[in-house]
Amino acid sequence: MPARIYRPAKTAMQSGEARTKEWLLEFEPASRAERDPLMGWTSSADTLAQVRLEFATKDEAIAYATRNGIAYTVIEPKPRTPIQKSYAENFKFGRIGSWTH
Repeated sequence: MPARIYRPAKTAMQSGEARTKEWLLEFEPASRAERDPLMGWTSSADTLAQVRLEFATKDEAIAYATRNGIAYTVIEPKPRTPIQKSYAENFKFGRIGSWTH
């Protein structure tokens, strides 16, 4: 079963970069999740979909996958462009853009 090795992006609710430095190894789902008609729960017989391994570096994750014979795909992270803007720039004289409130 193939696996993905990637570095997670930060969520929309995050202002910092916590939990975005490590590399993750996740297995691709082998079967579709099925919905129980009575309770409405979602279930699957694929237990590897629950496995999520964390590594400090990409090389460690690749070494683990090759050592255990796991086919993998490495997804490189997209570089972030930092926004260097201060709060005072919202109120500066000659500001470009309309004031919304």
